[in-house]
Amino acid sequence: MELTEVERERLAKLEQLRASGIEPYPLRSRFVRQRVMAADAVRRALASAQNHTDAPENKAQETEAAIMGRIVARRVMGKAAFLGIEDASGKIQFYARVGDDSLDADSFARFKELDLGDFIEAKGALFVTKTGEPTLRVTDWRLLAKSISPLPIAKEEKQPDGSVMRHSAFSDPELRYRQRYVDLAVNPDVREIFVTRARIIKAIREFLDSKGFLEVETPVLQPIYGGAAARPFITHHNQLDQDLYLRISFELYLKRLIVGNLERVYEIGRDFRNEGVSFKHNPEFTQLEFYAAYMDMYDVMDLAEEMLQHVARQVLPPTAEGKSQFRGHTINWLQPFKRIKLRDAILEKTGVDYTLFPDRQSLADEVLRRRLLTPDVIRDKPWGKIVDSLIGDYVEKALIEPTFLYEYPRDISPFAKGIPGDPTTVERFEGFVGGVELCNAFSELNDPLEQRQRFLEEAINAEEGEANPVDEDYVRALMYGMPATGGFGMGIDRLVMMFTNRDSIREVLLFPALRQEERATTR
Repeated sequence: MELTEVERERLAKLEQLRASGIEPYPLRSRFVRQRVMAADAVRRALASAQNHTDAPENKAQETEAAIMGRIVARRVMGKAAFLGIEDASGKIQFYARVGDDSLDADSFARFKELDLGDFIEAKGALFVTKTGEPTLRVTDWRLLAKSISPLPIAKEEKQPDGSVMRHSAFSDPELRYRQRYVDLAVNPDVREIFVTRARIIKAIREFLDSKGFLEVETPVLQPIYGGAAARPFITHHNQLDQDLYLRISFELYLKRLIVGNLERVYEIGRDFRNEGVSFKHNPEFTQLEFYAAYMDMYDVMDLAEEMLQHVARQVLPPTAEGKSQFRGHTINWLQPFKRIKLRDAILEKTGVDYTLFPDRQSLADEVLRRRLLTPDVIRDKPWGKIVDSLIGDYVEKALIEPTFLYEYPRDISPFAKGIPGDPTTVERFEGFVGGVELCNAFSELNDPLEQRQRFLEEAINAEEGEANPVDEDYVRALMYGMPATGGFGMGIDRLVMMFTNRDSIREVLLFPALRQEERATTR
C-alpha cells in the first residue's frame, strides 16, 4: 500500500504508542458502562441547568459524564488543550489541562498529540465556557482507535444571520459514492439522509402494522422470477445443481400467502434487476409491497394516500406543514392526491385518444403522423408499450403534485383484473410525484385460467429479457382460490429522494452500484 507522508507520520505515532505499552485499538471501551452521554444530550442538559460559568476553572454545579467520539478539531495553548469531538448526534468540546483537577503531565502530553480523526473516550465534568460552548473538563481519557488516513477537513463559515455555511472538502460525487465511509464522516447532511431514510421505513411499518398487516419475508433466490417486466440476475446453486434468479419482485410469493389465508401481508426488502443505471434506477433497490384480501384498486389508492400522508407527518418537521422540496418543486403531501384516468391524461398532453386506435398498427400510424414518437422508439412494440411510451415522454414529467393515474392497458399489466366490458383495460394505477413514478398497484387477477393465458400472451409479445416466464406453481396456487385482492408496490429509494430533495438515487443509497475501478483515493 502506497502511503502519504502524513500517513507515515501517524504510523510512527502508532508504533510509539505500542512501544510505550498503549494499545491504539483496545478491545473495548472502558467507560461505556458508566454515564455515557451523546453530544446533543449534553447540550440539552447544560441548557436546562443553565450551567454558565465565566471560566473553565469554575466548577460550580458541574455534572459528571463520559463521552466518546471522533476528533474533528484541535487547539493547543501551552498547558491547556481543546478538542472538538463529534458523535452521531453532534459536536461537543473536550478541555484538558495539566493540574490536579485535570490530567497529569504524561497523560496531557499524549492528549495534545492526538490527531484529527482519532476516536477517544473521556470522562469528567460538564460545563459551559464563557463563550457559551458546552464542554467536558477531562479528568481521564483513552484512545479508542488511531486514525492513520486523515479525513478531508470541511471549512465552516459563519454567516451574518448567525447560520453556518459548510464548505465540504470531500464533494466529488464519484469519490463520495466509492468511499461512503469518508462521505458520512465529514458531511453531516449526508448522514441526515440516511437517518431520514430509516425514519421513513419505520413510519411505513408503523402504519401498515396499525392496519392489521403482517410483515413477512419471501425468497430472494427463486427458481422462477416474476412479478415485473425486468431482466434478472442469474446465479447457480451448487448443491442443487440448478440455476436460480435473484428476485425482481415479491409479488407472486406474497399473493401465495393470500391464498394461504394470511389476509394482509407486506414486505420491505431488496429486489434486483439486471438493467441500466440512471438518476432513478439502481440494479439493487429497496421495495415495499403489500397485498390485502377483499380490497380493490380504489381501496388501495385510498390506503396508499393515507400511508404517504402518515409518513409526511412523521418524517417532515412541523414547520414544513407536510411539504417537501423535490427537483425544484414544492410537494404538498397532505392535500388530496389527484386522480386522473390515463386515457384523459394522454389525450390532454398529446391530443391522442388511444382507445380510438385499438390495434398496434393504427396507434403506431397515429403517433408517427403526429410526430409524437420516432419509428425507432415504437419498432416492434405492442399496443400497450406504445401507450407506455406516451406516458413516459408526455405525461409523467408533468405530474408534480402527488397524482394517481388509473385504468391501464391490459397487455402491459399481466397481473391486473380487467374492467368489465372493456377487453383492453385493467384496474391498475401508478402514482407520480415531482415528475417521477413512485408506485404501482392493481386489483389483482385471481382467475387461474386467465392468468395462465396472460403469461403465455406476454411471453409471445414481450421484448427480449422482459417477459414474465410462465409460473405454473403460481397458477396452481390460484387454482385453490384467492379472494379479490388489492396489491401495491413502491420504491423506497425514490420516496427517500422525494423527502430529502435529492436528484439522484445514488445519494440515498449507502453503497450504490458503480463500475469497478482499480483504485479510488481521497488524495
